[in-house]
Amino acid sequence: MTTSLLHTPLYEWHVAHGARLVDFAGWAMPVQYGSVVEEHRATRRHAGLFDVSHMGRLRFEGPGAAALLDGVVTRRVADQRPGQVRYALLANEGGGVLDDVLVYHLVNGAGGSYYVMVVNAANREKVVRWLEPHVLRRRDVQMLDVSEAWAMLAVQGPRACELVQPLLPELELARLRYYRASETLLDLGGQRAAGVVSRTGYTGEDGCELMLGPSAAVRAWDLLVAAGAVPAGLGARDTLRLEAGMPLYGHELSEEWDPFQAGLDFAVDLEGREFVGRAALVARRGDMSLPRRVGLVLTGRRAARQGDTVCEGGLRVGEVTSGSFSPTLERPIAMAYVESRVAAEGTALEVDVRGRREPAVVARLPFYRREEPGRTM
Repeated sequence: MTTSLLHTPLYEWHVAHGARLVDFAGWAMPVQYGSVVEEHRATRRHAGLFDVSHMGRLRFEGPGAAALLDGVVTRRVADQRPGQVRYALLANEGGGVLDDVLVYHLVNGAGGSYYVMVVNAANREKVVRWLEPHVLRRRDVQMLDVSEAWAMLAVQGPRACELVQPLLPELELARLRYYRASETLLDLGGQRAAGVVSRTGYTGEDGCELMLGPSAAVRAWDLLVAAGAVPAGLGARDTLRLEAGMPLYGHELSEEWDPFQAGLDFAVDLEGREFVGRAALVARRGDMSLPRRVGLVLTGRRAARQGDTVCEGGLRVGEVTSGSFSPTLERPIAMAYVESRVAAEGTALEVDVRGRREPAVVARLPFYRREEPGRTM
């Protein structure tokens, strides 16, 4: 691991506990501590703890913050209420996806309103450069990159909120709805620290994410591990999000594909507003000549990988964007972009996995949906 890589506040903990570290978007990040499969299963069955401090975090303040963001993301921000978090996309003029983001509307202790945009680590510098001209055209907005000033932890799984609740004396997580967030004080073993808590995640499980200062993050991590949360790395995070059918930038999202191709229609509000890329998206919305993102379940035991060719009757019809053996379903699964004519659920296809054709069937996304009262898998 080279010293030129950025370190999260948890870096020393990861090293001391035997994590296998990799270069991920310029950060030294843990890919696993032991078994990826066991970390994956611990998250599905109990609670996994993830260091996601490498994610970019941009803060927007000023009376024009809502209007600025409403003009650059595909989802409406102008009507976003305090405490709401929205998944959205940044699109280029051609409608391609620059990044997928979370937009938080928060209120500080003095009652002041501000916004935070969480962006992918690999795209942070690109997004900042792209946003800067939009910010500079206004005098009523300030943008601050707080990515390296804050840390971010994700606690995911059926027991996640139970384990986090003792750290939150002033906030009842059960009352914080999905995709809601709040500033709050954390009690870290007698030490108080300010932070932001959100009911969000990237695993398909219930849980929350915490944004807090570096030293507070280390203390919170220690307390959560002591309470029974299982540290998990990027390897498990990837298999979990794949099972949940969640796209990853550089795999299912890029400037080549638009949100409709990716199946993210819900994240595009076209009516009654203008934003960067809107005209192109209006034109592309109904274009069924473009490839579509689908799920694939392979019938063999060999897992497909990004770049593997998808075929029908020996003819190429698409390409795998992500693939792995699913620890939950105990079979290989993948996501791919395929021609729209073969994108229907149940369509029989083949994937060229390292020179051998493996049968596959188009499956509905997500592959995995957590059980909730009144709903079965």
